[in-house]
Amino acid sequence: MQLREMGEQDCLAFLAGHTRGHLACLGEKYPYIVPIQYAYEKDRLFIFSMPGLKIDLLRAHSPACVQVEEFGGNRTWKSVLVQGTYDELTDTPARHDERIHAWSLLQKQPFWWEPGSFALNSESEESPAPSIFFGISIEMVSGRQVV
Repeated sequence: MQLREMGEQDCLAFLAGHTRGHLACLGEKYPYIVPIQYAYEKDRLFIFSMPGLKIDLLRAHSPACVQVEEFGGNRTWKSVLVQGTYDELTDTPARHDERIHAWSLLQKQPFWWEPGSFALNSESEESPAPSIFFGISIEMVSGRQVV
């Protein structure tokens, strides 16, 4: 077994072949990490969410990281880290086409709205919160693998 660095193209291909990872953002005192489902295209990851702490934190501080991993047989694994910037696709006429594009990429995956659609105390009869689509613009990508 050997630990190897992954090249940029291998990292991007890995991202394209997966849909789940972990999003990390800057919390008030500690990093905040949550599971996500994403769609990859070119230099962006598209993600769906409901309002909540991660959106509040990302709106306050746009730097974010996404980590995606895969474990294989015989103790092999791959891990890719994306460092980038949060970009909310607001529900405005100017961003309408981008929102529809993000939705079209995400909806190709089964249960694409999970885990982004769950909220604490979701049994209340209040009107549903607005959907949030956002992108993480990839500024740097790196990866390692054990083969």
